[in-house]
Amino acid sequence: MKKLLLSSALVLALGFSLTSCRDTDKKSDDSVIIIEKETDKTEGALEKAGKAIDNAAKEVKEAGKAVDSAAKEVVGDDN
Repeated sequence: MKKLLLSSALVLALGFSLTSCRDTDKKSDDSVIIIEKETDKTEGALEKAGKAIDNAAKEVKEAGKAVDSAAKEVVGDDN
C-alpha cells in the first residue's frame, strides 16, 4: 500500500513538473519575440538620434566658420 501511494505521488509530481515546463517555454518564447521587437524599435530610435547629433554637429561647425569669418572681417576693418 505504501509503495502504491508513493508511486502515485511520484507520478503526479512528475506530471506537474513537466506540464509547467511546457507552459514556461511558451511564455519565454513570447517574451523573446517581444524583446526582439522592442530592440528593433530602440535601434531605430538610436539611429535617428545619431543622425540628429551628426546634423547638429555640422550646423555648429558651419556656425563656427561663420563666426571666424565675421571676426576676421571685424579685425580686418580696424587695421
